[in-house]
Amino acid sequence: MSQPLKDKVALVAGATRGAGRGIAVELGAAGATVYVTGRSTRNHRSEYDRPETVEDTADLVTAAGGQGIAVPTDHLDPAQVRTLVDRIADEQGHLDVLVNDIWGGELLFDWDAPVWEHDLDKGLRLLRLAVETHAITSHHALPLLLRRPGGLVVEMTDGTDAYNRENYRVSFFYDLAKTSVLRMAFSLGHELGPRGATAVALTPGWMRSEIMLDTFGVREENWRDALDKVPHFAISETPRYVGRAVAALAADPEVSRWNGRSLDAGSLARTYGFTDLDGSRPDAWRYLVEVQDAGKPADVTGYR
Repeated sequence: MSQPLKDKVALVAGATRGAGRGIAVELGAAGATVYVTGRSTRNHRSEYDRPETVEDTADLVTAAGGQGIAVPTDHLDPAQVRTLVDRIADEQGHLDVLVNDIWGGELLFDWDAPVWEHDLDKGLRLLRLAVETHAITSHHALPLLLRRPGGLVVEMTDGTDAYNRENYRVSFFYDLAKTSVLRMAFSLGHELGPRGATAVALTPGWMRSEIMLDTFGVREENWRDALDKVPHFAISETPRYVGRAVAALAADPEVSRWNGRSLDAGSLARTYGFTDLDGSRPDAWRYLVEVQDAGKPADVTGYR
């Protein structure tokens, strides 16, 4: 198996589950050494109270062919993040890929609740988890990433710049969080580009995360059983799909062409030629605009 990232070191911040786990595993499959962080460990669960842990993610990275290193970290705590980055510097001497995937807001937003009705404490906590954590992590990690040219920063969000610019996303706080991360990538591109590094914003499509599968009462093996109730779920993708997008970006010697841009997994699959685990190429954001938002019946023909 080709391992184009054999000598690369990555930090996937927020890798306990979902996109972060999928990204970490695919970076490992490409040969990278991957530091994975999160607050859920085998000895302590975060407020999510879910079974996935950073140690499990690290084991999956190693099983895929890389080296997974779990470092439990609360990215709202600058001291913990500084200690994390110091450890990477001491053990590796460099950092090639930073993926800011910290989120933690699934239990904090209410669908379509206006700002004056939304729980204020939950909304502000969501912003701290989704935005402040990214800023803290970039502040401490980027000097290490800039030690040698060619570094890549991936800001994970929900929605492309074009889609989020035209559409209200869930609630005031959710909308603000996801749009802020898009702008972070643009700003980082401005700051990193002249210094030999690249920053992008990246969104998966409708992702079959652990939480999403549980919500629909299915498993990855029988996810299509959910289509009777949610027909448009047919366009969904595994977390490994966006993971392959990150691995492709990290292995691209011309990745700087994307600097400051908003990208999505489906578009990158067409560019780089990778597929999801089932061999398909879901193009979720095009489908969302042309089929789901247009009020058409669910039909993924031509979209995966």
